[in-house]
Parts: sequence; structure tokens; C-alpha cells
Amino acid sequence: MELFGLKVFTLGGFGEIEAGDDLGGLIAEAAQSRLLDGDIVAVTSKIVSKAEGRVVAAVDREQAITDETVRVVASRAYPGGVTRIVENRQGLVMAAAGVDTSNAPDGVVLLLPVDPDSSARIICTALRERTGLRLGVLVTDTAGRPWREGQTDLAIGAAGFAVLDDLRGTADTSGRRLDVTVAAVADEIAAAADLVKGKTSGNPVAVVRGLGRLVGDLALPGARALQRPSDSDMFRLGTAEAGAEGYAEGYAEGYAAGFAAGRA
Repeated sequence: MELFGLKVFTLGGFGEIEAGDDLGGLIAEAAQSRLLDGDIVAVTSKIVSKAEGRVVAAVDREQAITDETVRVVASRAYPGGVTRIVENRQGLVMAAAGVDTSNAPDGVVLLLPVDPDSSARIICTALRERTGLRLGVLVTDTAGRPWREGQTDLAIGAAGFAVLDDLRGTADTSGRRLDVTVAAVADEIAAAADLVKGKTSGNPVAVVRGLGRLVGDLALPGARALQRPSDSDMFRLGTAEAGAEGYAEGYAEGYAAGFAAGRA
């Protein structure tokens, strides 16, 4: 796929990834000199999880979701089960803590990498050493979005490129100053890569070309920088959870006030 100077293509299938596999080496081998300086390599989190041994038995899926959950954002029952939107150990807010059965071997479910930014740095370092090129690496996963139907891929790990493009202080085409625009380019790249990787094609790695201006030092902030801090999150809880929390706080304040009045 090529659009306005941006080119996105896959590297083909990799076969079944197993625990301990060297993803950097496998990607470099699959690329066969097709990579260029400034390319960004988008890697589906599923194969990273497999290579890192992040699998549990399928019968333990619900327990795995609980174990990976730091905070419940919203929970809704539906015929046949419960959907849990949670913040997981990686700081991501998503359904089922990112625990997934798609593209997983029979009998197991996949957990997200423990530290996706670290995973991206390891792959990026290996690719740079093997190719001698200045490359970026993105680890992607699929998630739903508030207020929007459907799912899209987003960045959960990144290394070697700027995940945010801060346009504040620049001017738009009309000469007006931009004061709040910070483009989430890592998420945009992840979504573009998913258009060619697909969900069922067996192509877990895509290359995005044309954004070399974003590629830089391995010490650049990773995808964690995209996560909104809780103190600035206006929608931290689902409606039912927010209502329950407010009721509990009101009850506690009322109880304290009544207790204090009784002692007066």
C-alpha cells in the first residue's frame, strides 16, 4: 500500500513462533535486504508474546484476566458471560486485559508482553546490529475505542522513533497557531500497518516507509508515553462504576458527619 509518499508492506509469513525464538533475527532474515534506513517495523504483539512464553492454559482465561488486572474500568454482563474493561499491568486500558485467544495454539491463551517497550528495544537493537540501518520498531495490539464501533491496532511498545509528534507552537495552513495538537503518530503507524497485516493473513510484521524524520535514538520514550495519566483522565471509570464510587464516597462522608454530630 502506498499513499502520499508513505509505503506499507508485509514481510510474509514466519511460521509458528515458539518460546525463545529470536524475533530480531527472524525479521532480519525475512526482510532479505528489503529494509531501508528510516523504516519502522511494526510487529504484532501475538508473536512477541509467543517468543517470550506469555501463554497460559485456555481454561484459566478468566483467572488470567483477573491476574493481569490492576483496575476495573467497566464491567457489563451479556448473554453467556461478562465483558471487563480494565487497566492491565502494562498500564493499558482494554477489554479482558489484553488476554486473547486469536492466533493462539489450541488449548492456550496469550498474555501481552510483560514490558512491550523493552520488547521493542530488544528487537530494534537486534535489527540495527544485523542490518546497520537506523530503524524503529513498533509492537502493536488490537483494541476497541470509547465512542467508536470496531477495533483498530494501536501501539503498545515502541523503540527508536518518536511516538508523539508535537505540533504545538507551529502554524496551520491558515497561519493560526496550534496550541494543543500533539499527533499520536505511533498509533497512526500501528493502524496503517494493520491494513496490510490483517488479522487472518499470517503476516505478523509490516514495514512502514516514509517517516524517517521520526526515527532516532533508542533512548526515545516508548509507547508508555502515549498513556494518559489518571489525574488528567476525564473518563477514568464506566458510568456504573463511577456511580457506585460516588455513592460509596457520599455514604462514607454522611456516616462520618453523623458520627461527628453524635459525639458533639
